[in-house]
Amino acid sequence: MSWAYMLRCADGSLYSGWTSNLEKRLKAHNSGKGAKYTRSRLPVALVYKEKFESKETAMRREYQLKRLTRQEKLRLIENGPPSQGTDPESF
Repeated sequence: MSWAYMLRCADGSLYSGWTSNLEKRLKAHNSGKGAKYTRSRLPVALVYKEKFESKETAMRREYQLKRLTRQEKLRLIENGPPSQGTDPESF
């Protein structure tokens, strides 16, 4: 299993990523060993996640999340992920 996720940083900004171990990745972000972007914006909080069968699918979804506007990301966070099994190509 792999995950596409979004974090809310301490400055209010949103960060999107993917991982195969969500708990470990969140700990890495909050310990300053995560992405360069989040290191100066600690602490971060997980605000959105989607589970996928493959790493490639999670990576495609991460790319899509990064391309959304802030308002679209906030709507997605508020409404939750689409039903599981949805093809990321259709987003």
